[in-house]
Amino acid sequence: MRYTIICCSYFLPCKTKVHWVRTFDLTSKKIGILSTDLLQFFSQRSSVSVLWGFLHCAQRQRLTIIMELFYLLVFGGLGVIVATLELSKNNNDRINTSSAFNSFKNNYLLVYSLMMAGDWLQGPYVYYLYTTYGFEKGDIGQLFIAGFGSSMLFGTIVGSLADKHGRKRASITYCLTYILSCITKHSPQYKVLMVGRILGGIATSLLFSAFESWLVAEHNKRGFEQQWLSLTFSKAIFLGNGLVAILAGLFGNLLVDTFALGPVAPFDAASCFLAIGMAIILSSWTENYGDPSESKDLLTQFKGAAIAIASDEKIALLGAIQSLFEGSMYTFVFLWTPALSPNSEDIPHGFIFATFMLSSMLGSSFASRLMARSSIRVEGYMQIVFLISSASLMLPVITSFMATPSTEKGGSISFAGCIQLLGFCVFEACVGLFWPSIMKMRSQYIPEEARSTIMNFFRIPLNVFVCIVLYNVDAFPISVMFGMCAIFLFIASLLQRRLLGVAERSDKVRELENEPLNNI
Repeated sequence: MRYTIICCSYFLPCKTKVHWVRTFDLTSKKIGILSTDLLQFFSQRSSVSVLWGFLHCAQRQRLTIIMELFYLLVFGGLGVIVATLELSKNNNDRINTSSAFNSFKNNYLLVYSLMMAGDWLQGPYVYYLYTTYGFEKGDIGQLFIAGFGSSMLFGTIVGSLADKHGRKRASITYCLTYILSCITKHSPQYKVLMVGRILGGIATSLLFSAFESWLVAEHNKRGFEQQWLSLTFSKAIFLGNGLVAILAGLFGNLLVDTFALGPVAPFDAASCFLAIGMAIILSSWTENYGDPSESKDLLTQFKGAAIAIASDEKIALLGAIQSLFEGSMYTFVFLWTPALSPNSEDIPHGFIFATFMLSSMLGSSFASRLMARSSIRVEGYMQIVFLISSASLMLPVITSFMATPSTEKGGSISFAGCIQLLGFCVFEACVGLFWPSIMKMRSQYIPEEARSTIMNFFRIPLNVFVCIVLYNVDAFPISVMFGMCAIFLFIASLLQRRLLGVAERSDKVRELENEPLNNI
């Protein structure tokens, strides 16, 4: 028995189903001191069976170490690539700008980063907070549906109000609305939390329309070159959707786990960042409008936006492309965790999230290089991006056929999960390419007088799609959901190709119209 006890002690750091074995390792100072329960455990088993169990446990421990090295290798590799891309930019990859533009750009990037920090701090803890209040999965699902539903219903209204009454006011409204939404998280009452989700949905619509609309209008009003706008877009995504997301995740973890301030702490911190951003907006931004005409009511603005979409194929195609991609992206947000841990495998969610954000930074870094070259059209390379993103989300479907599903609960991520993780990193890089590129195309094709309204019109099918997915998330296998997203992204690639053709024909027509003027 002493031999068995020594082997047991040697393999104690591994994960074992016998909880008090692990407790013994943490609390005992000497190998020879064993609890009565532990002695009884060994007396009921032969030495061979005990040795086999701990050898199996040691094998799982080695596998866990290998997986941890795999996560670190992926994260470190992406970090090196991003740093290399940013540090190796030459004159062809950079856009020469003025000091006035740099001051304007840095002010916007600071505000946008603060706004995104307020958003990213909340994301990882919304579901967790609801569970601490004792709500079940169905109740939580209804809260999420309420958020997307309010964004769908009220988004077009707040977008039209932003065009009519000013984008600066809309940006301030975003800060106030989101701060109120954060305050509701202090209440465990379901109705209060529902109000918070509705406010959060309205704030999300403003976040993805008012700030971009203000930027484009102010950029043009100050007479900056059109190409410089792409620089602001790519930097905003690199910082706001990449670096800030990683830092916000680490800061939220520090508040909740290290300082043990509770799951509401990140929402309070988000309110502080939003308040700081609002103060900068009030002190440094000027107001701009879409169509401030007093004769136009909301219904007239809706009709004008709908006519603009219906009469211009480029705008309609852009809206369809955006809805297809963002719908697939939000579905991916819900599905990546069960895809990587179908049998409750032990995966580092926070570290994987940071890896995804680093992949997004990689994509935005590529986008800045591509958009810095006037010879490369955004409409051209985006169809390739959509094809790559479609292929990356097909990996869960492919691995479900090639690999035999495991039925063992717990443990480390499977080999199929590792392949999927790499594919998901590729998809996140495509997301990093998508955001500045779609912003660039929107700045070119959407008319200024109804920019916020049209941008929120684009979000209606997106929110409908996400609500349907949330409501039926348990009705279909994960592989089917990913296959559906891959098909949507492939369709987006076809529509992008169509948009490229329409844009090229429009450019040729414009050149022909300008030819007589040049010959005079």
